[in-house]
Amino acid sequence: MTAKTVTVIAALFAMTVSLASCGNTIRGMGQDTANTVNATQAAGKKVDRAARN
Repeated sequence: MTAKTVTVIAALFAMTVSLASCGNTIRGMGQDTANTVNATQAAGKKVDRAARN
């Protein structure tokens, strides 16, 4: 293999790993956002219940 071929293969591998990492990060951010919304709703319901008593 020539140096150019090895460089291209290494660049493609690095790009693939980077894109896979981004996908996991975005998925994690989505889960964190959903958890935040759920916690906020639960806190709102507790405040509502406390205000009614």
